[in-house]
Amino acid sequence: MAVQVSESDQIKQFKEFLGTYNKVTENCFMDCVKDFTTRDVKPEESSCSESCLQKYLKMTQRISMRFQEYHIQQNEALAAKAGLLGPR
Repeated sequence: MAVQVSESDQIKQFKEFLGTYNKVTENCFMDCVKDFTTRDVKPEESSCSESCLQKYLKMTQRISMRFQEYHIQQNEALAAKAGLLGPR
């Protein structure tokens, strides 16, 4: 049972991904890069950028998990209301 995604949906998803990527990149850059007197990235800037990205990824994963939990609870509540599930 493969799910086919239309080309327009793929383009929309890619645009959303690029928007998110650009936002994260800009936020982490603005927070972490402070010295423009050299071409080299300083170690503290590099570690700050890595931490910023890790924090974003963990936050996104946590929100996704909570969103899934919420949907499961909502579906169970609707099923129970419709009499499809027995008491727990």
